Amino acid sequence: MEPRSFGGDADRPKPAEGQTGRVIVVGPYLRVRRGDAEADDSRMVRDNEARLDEAAGLARAIDLDVAEAVLTPISQIRPATYLGKGKVEDIAGVIAGHGADLVVMDCALSPIQQRNLEKAWNTKVLDRTGLILEIFGRRAKTKEGSLQVELAHLNYQRSRLVRSWTHLERQRGGFGFMGGPGETQIEADRRLIGDRITRLENELKKVQATRRLHRAGRKRVPYRVVALVGYTNAGKSTLFNRMTRAEVTAADMLFATLDPTLRAIQLPHGGKAMLSDTVGFISNLPTQLVAAFRATLEEVLEADLILHVRDISHDDAEAQQRDVDAVLRQLGVDAEAGDRVIEVWNKIDRFSPEQREELTNIVARRTSEHPCFLVSAVSGEGLDDLLLAIEARLAAKRAVLELTIDAGDGAGVSWLHRNTEVLSKELQDGHYAMTVRVEDNKRDAVVTRFSAVPRQD
Repeated sequence: MEPRSFGGDADRPKPAEGQTGRVIVVGPYLRVRRGDAEADDSRMVRDNEARLDEAAGLARAIDLDVAEAVLTPISQIRPATYLGKGKVEDIAGVIAGHGADLVVMDCALSPIQQRNLEKAWNTKVLDRTGLILEIFGRRAKTKEGSLQVELAHLNYQRSRLVRSWTHLERQRGGFGFMGGPGETQIEADRRLIGDRITRLENELKKVQATRRLHRAGRKRVPYRVVALVGYTNAGKSTLFNRMTRAEVTAADMLFATLDPTLRAIQLPHGGKAMLSDTVGFISNLPTQLVAAFRATLEEVLEADLILHVRDISHDDAEAQQRDVDAVLRQLGVDAEAGDRVIEVWNKIDRFSPEQREELTNIVARRTSEHPCFLVSAVSGEGLDDLLLAIEARLAAKRAVLELTIDAGDGAGVSWLHRNTEVLSKELQDGHYAMTVRVEDNKRDAVVTRFSAVPRQD
């Protein structure tokens, strides 16, 4: 399906008989003027056709039948209808031609703009925020996910209540005939929504408390947490399944995964870590979702290491990277710091040998503070090097100690195996010479109990 651009008089398609539930996706993107900061750097400009294709993909993610995707550049945003009068009329013709009953606008509409477009087109209009909320509502499987989606949806809907049920107004207030009307239906709706929002926020506070308890439990064992983040459909869930041998839902679909999942991964030298698969990010991620999903995204904040998975084969890979970095900054994570973030360039199986060699040369020029790794989550190529890097980065923050313990002290040996990562153990004259790697919060206990000393490299 080729996007239509209103640059001329394109032929209107004839409506197909018997087709209902059809959707028109509209990309109303501002033209970049010469002299703008973004215009001077082509990497800063997201390709409009790629943006429109992404919007159509979002619509298909909830099984909508996209009849046509319309690219309509605009020079300015109109307060009343977002689009100019002529473009509103042009799109009305497309809607009539396809018999569409829903229009998706790939932008954020104000309540007034949404209402005016619905009147002009005599059809339901959904903006980008509403569409993403619909997807999240469909994908949420756990109680926590459902709570977060409902909270975001209610905050979005609260400003879009319409005064259409005036016949349901309550009795007049005051006494006699002088009192004004009592509580109107729209006021009652707002009050009910406000009450529900308060209840949801309280329930999510309990979720946050539960997650804090879970994290505290994980900190009592020597497992570090590695979080996968990235643009939606970058291949995070496929990579998660490959590294953990799990069966998390993975599909070539935007927002296929919503609820976070944690699984243990085996590191090359016998250690273990917890890998967390999180919800994908997207450009112009609604602020309601960032706020509502903060309990889930706290897993990213608390992670010892973050793997930023990128679909390096995507035409807008650079723009997607900026979008993910922007969301991470919203959460308080500095992606440029480098000490917690490793870039993973995924889907290299889609490149020719010559293109792979070019990518390898680019990666080789990266500094050790900002490393990246070429992998294919589908074939498993490059995962061995990635796991070694994860192990090295996690180990760099832990102390390596040497100690000697009586071979008959079974309780002590068992404690070390439970609370530290045993790197080596040799039996010498009835004693074990052991080298262990230990978390900071248990270093003093090991030193005091076993007279351990730092390893001399």
